[in-house]
Amino acid sequence: MKIMSPSSDLQNTVLSPAGRHPLTAADCVELATLDRNGVIESRHSGVLTVVNAAGETIASLGNPAATTYPRSSLKPFQAIASQRSGANLSGERLAIACASHVGSQRHQDLALAMLQDAGLDESALRCPTAWPQDTETFHSMIRGGRDKNHLAFNCSGKHAGFLTACVNSGWDTETYLSAEHPLQREVISVVEEYTGEPVGTVAVDGCGAPVPQISVTGLARAVSRLMTAPEADPAGAVAPAMLAHPWAVHGEGAENTVVMERLGVVSKLGAEGVLILGLRSGTALAMKMLDGNSRANTLVGLSALVALGELDAAEVASVLADVVKPVLGGGEPVGSLRATDAVTTLTRA
Repeated sequence: MKIMSPSSDLQNTVLSPAGRHPLTAADCVELATLDRNGVIESRHSGVLTVVNAAGETIASLGNPAATTYPRSSLKPFQAIASQRSGANLSGERLAIACASHVGSQRHQDLALAMLQDAGLDESALRCPTAWPQDTETFHSMIRGGRDKNHLAFNCSGKHAGFLTACVNSGWDTETYLSAEHPLQREVISVVEEYTGEPVGTVAVDGCGAPVPQISVTGLARAVSRLMTAPEADPAGAVAPAMLAHPWAVHGEGAENTVVMERLGVVSKLGAEGVLILGLRSGTALAMKMLDGNSRANTLVGLSALVALGELDAAEVASVLADVVKPVLGGGEPVGSLRATDAVTTLTRA
């Protein structure tokens, strides 16, 4: 495991064992296109893979052995590490520990309550400050003369979970984001257990937490194991909490929330074009867009699962109509974002 500082050059990192390498253009296939007035304006290439409940690959596009940083799609596994380290979270609190939330007042209040129950306050958070993505809360904060804060940062729930674990385990709360901290070592242990592979470079995520490099296949395998984790294991409560409280994972009307509410599929976007989807059956999908743009991820991921017969086409179409942004010209629809034939005709290996 190689640990990098924020200023380190990651571009040429090669992982061991031999054969794994950071995602390249040669690893990718075209997964989505955007047309404007009948002419393709943009193309999104990437990699996706789907595994069954046994962790076996049943379909893929591109080279899913290529590696990437899972970014915020790692959060359910970071929550497992917090649970194993004494966080004892449940319900909405466990869901927000897995969240990339929009910073609504409800999200902020929930994260703060977690901190207060651990004997801490907002100052204990080591994630950056931010303005909320939730428009109503943003306007309310401006009108009230409030500044951006740590609680509004999209990862504050994960960090509150980290801190709860540290307090309950008697670990230092000042250095909880250090890669050498026992909590972060537990995160790496969980990731390697669930992916079934050693991690590569451990970089620094946007929130300041360590984020390991893993293969796209490993990420899908981890999601499958998450979905089938036994109830007696701390991991067994994670997916049910996300599905029971999807607002906490993203936000009312937000992409991941809508997918979970209406399809019963665990959905978690990660920065730079990462997405995981987990079905209760244990079937799981992981994908990464080469250009780091996430606008087509949910469209591609759900369309792939429809092609494989894992989801109902009509139900998915209804969801996509509400979460895929239209292509507008002068305020009127002039085009569309579409999954490619490679996705819509995907077949089992």
